[in-house]
Order: sequence, then C-alpha cells, then structure tokens
Amino acid sequence: MNDDLHRILIKGGVTSPGELKDIIGLLEAAGLSEVYFGSRQDLLFPLKGVEENQLEHISKFNTNIINERQYQNIVSSYVTADIFDMTHWLKGSTYLYILEGFDFLPELKINITDPKQRLVPLFSGNLNFIASENEDYWYLNIKLPHWEKAAFYPVLIYSWDITTISKAIEEIHEDIQDVEELFFILNKNLDTNNKTIEKELKVPYLTFPYYEGMNRMGLDQYWLGLYWRNNRYDLSFLKEFCGFCLDNSIGKICITPWKSFVVKGIQKQSRQALERFLGQWGINVRHSQLEMNWHLPVDDNEALELKKFLVRSFDQNDISTYGLTFGISNDVGKRSHFASVVIEKNSSPTIVKDFDVRPTYNVLHFQNFDPNTQKYLAYAQDVDKIELPGLLMELSKKYFDQLGREVEKTEAPKKAIEQEMKTIHQCQSCFTVYDPLYGDLVADIPVGTAFEDLPDTYVCAVCEATKSQFEKTELNYSC
Repeated sequence: MNDDLHRILIKGGVTSPGELKDIIGLLEAAGLSEVYFGSRQDLLFPLKGVEENQLEHISKFNTNIINERQYQNIVSSYVTADIFDMTHWLKGSTYLYILEGFDFLPELKINITDPKQRLVPLFSGNLNFIASENEDYWYLNIKLPHWEKAAFYPVLIYSWDITTISKAIEEIHEDIQDVEELFFILNKNLDTNNKTIEKELKVPYLTFPYYEGMNRMGLDQYWLGLYWRNNRYDLSFLKEFCGFCLDNSIGKICITPWKSFVVKGIQKQSRQALERFLGQWGINVRHSQLEMNWHLPVDDNEALELKKFLVRSFDQNDISTYGLTFGISNDVGKRSHFASVVIEKNSSPTIVKDFDVRPTYNVLHFQNFDPNTQKYLAYAQDVDKIELPGLLMELSKKYFDQLGREVEKTEAPKKAIEQEMKTIHQCQSCFTVYDPLYGDLVADIPVGTAFEDLPDTYVCAVCEATKSQFEKTELNYSC
C-alpha cells in the first residue's frame, strides 16, 4: 500500500449508508473526488494541505482518520453472510454483535471469518478467528508479527470472548514466543468460556465466487455487487448511492477485500428503481471474471497496466480461469497474499539502479491453488513480462488438471468425474458457469445434476437468464 495514503477504518468492512455518506462529506471537504478500497476492507485516500483534526470535526459519526501504519482494520466475512454458503449457526447479526464489542484500535491484524466462504481470506491476519461447527465457538489461528510460523490456539474461543482475548494478546504479544506460552498466560489471567477442540479445522475447498451484479437473496430480496477496474470510486456516485439506500431502507454497505462493495437486503420492489439508478450513472455490472479475480496494490498504475496486459492475453486466447484468483505484488519475500497465483515484481539490482532495466517477475501459486493451505510453491523465477501470459495459461491448465484429481480422490469414482468434468454450460449473459460437479445451491439443485436434467424453469443464479441462454462449453483438464 502507498505509504502516503491515509485511512478510515471500516470495522469488519461493514458500514451504514448514513455513516458512509458522512465520510464522503468529510472527504469532499478535503477536496477529494475519489476514494480507494483497501484489501483489509478500509478506505484509503491521499490527504495534502488539510489537517486531519479539522476534517474529523466535520463528521457526525466521530470518524477517525488514521495515518499511523501501526493501526489495523478488523476484517470479517459479514459481507458473505446470507448470500453464500455459511456455517449453520453463523448469522449476519453475530458478526455485528462481535464487531460492536471492539472498543479499541487494534495494532494486530484481526480476521473474523466463516470457513465455508472464499471471498474473505481466513489466514491473512495475525489473529484469525474461524467459525467452528460448535455454535458460538471459533478456532483461533495465530501468527504474531515476530513468529515464523502460524499455530492454532489449543481451545475454541467463545464468541463473546473474542474482544477480551484480542485485547489481552495486544497487550503482551511482543513478549510471547509460542502458542503454549500465550495459552498459559491467558488461561491464568482471564476468565473465559473456552471449549475443548474435538476435531481439527478442515477448510473445504471452494471455487472463487462471482461477486458482481444483482443477485437473488432468499425469496423476495436481492444483493448487489459493484466493482471498479481501477479501484477509484467516485465520491459523487457513492454519495447518491447512499441516498438511494437510505430512501429504500437498505441498512448496510459492505466492502470486500477484492476492492469492491456489496449491498444486501434490497427489497424486490426496489430492484427496478435501483437498476434505473445504476443505468443513469452508466454503471457496468457485468465484468468478466477474468477482470474481477485480481488483487492489486492500491494506487499502483504499473500493476494495473500489467493486469490489463495479462487479462487481454487471456481473453485473446479464450482461456478459462474460473475458480482461480491472481495477485500482483511488489513485496518479494513478505508473501501475505490471498490469491491462488501471485506475480511478484523483483527489485532492480542496486548495481544497475542508474540504468533503465526491464523488470523481471516470479510466479508462485499456493499448494492445490488454495490460499487456505498457506503453502507457496514457486513456478517460475526471474522471467520477463512477455513470458507471463504463457506461464499463467499453463498454470490455469495445471489448476484444472489438479482440480480433477482432487475431486477424484474425495468425491466420486474416476469414471463419473471424467464424464462430468469435460462439459460445462455457461450463461451467455454474465458468463456464470453451471457445473454438475457443484450443482446450484441457490436454486436447490443437488450436486451431480446434469444440465439436461435441470427443469425448464431454471434460471442463472447470478443474472436470472433462462436455461436456453446457457451454451455448452468444453474444458480441457489435462496439462
């Protein structure tokens, strides 16, 4: 992230239209016309020639402008609640109660997530609270800044103890060397309602979701995802959008770690007015997933141009990246990314710093192409930009080949997998894929249902296009 950028922390990535509109007024008073979204669900913006405390007095919500690097936003998967698959007991209100309890600005990165979703990273924090199957209890995965490896806390954490435990770890973490020492100290000094871990956390493999456009939510509500390619969100649009939400009783706006935002609970009767509003602003809500499954540094034009170059290459070669995510990084060695595949830009050797040298890149991917494995594998090192498209296309094919083998081991006999995985059907309106391996949870279509067996009334889970608007597509899972 650009060190010149200031931040407003949006706790858990959740805000109200009223609060966001108030923040926009504050930013406009600073002479700004755009704002960035950060990977930790916060707001980022430059601030020059204006005192922070002068702006903060404008806010009716006591908004704090953060310029110190040590304070961190709390990340949560509230954004996915009620719109993607979720742990049976975990509701949106649970996140809100937990987030409300945080009465301090954390210096450690704290994540509060559901393992049954893929949109929000589970392990990108220092304290990663991950929902268990036991109601109101969470695993705690810990990787303090000075630790080399992450470790799990030996007991489950009660929902209403998350704030207490987080604050206690904040106060002592610099002196703690391992999880056993931490558990001993906390168990001795805190009265918490822990629970024995009966089984290790098993995070299911999930493909990356499509998170844009107007989508059905239950029987009579919708959710909307909006995404800007360049992550420069126009303040005048956001202000008008907040006004629309207030007028239509929409209570929450959520920022995603992929630098987009989601609005849930849109009433059926408001849908047409919302579509008209978006159309009047010329808002595109049907980006290809080739565009949307990228994670880039904020305000980095070079990274954005590299992404455009690679996406064009994918598109021209008609390559599928369904389920894959890509990240571009300038921080070789830190590797705290949460994309399946990471393209790292190498620093120029100091010996040639006065010369114009073409940059080189490393290509890495997570084991099984699953960020939740937390294990990087090097695929290529010190390669030229022109080599990247071919390498990433090879990786895409390797991903599909591995996906087939993984499913073969755990879900079905080999013969059935080969028959089903060769053909999918894709919506020609929004490019959503129907794959019989996964069925359609939104429409209660069970796993293994062939496209031909879908009812004639079946519609696309994303854009509600009819069954006739799907076309057969062949995928090659071999390297």
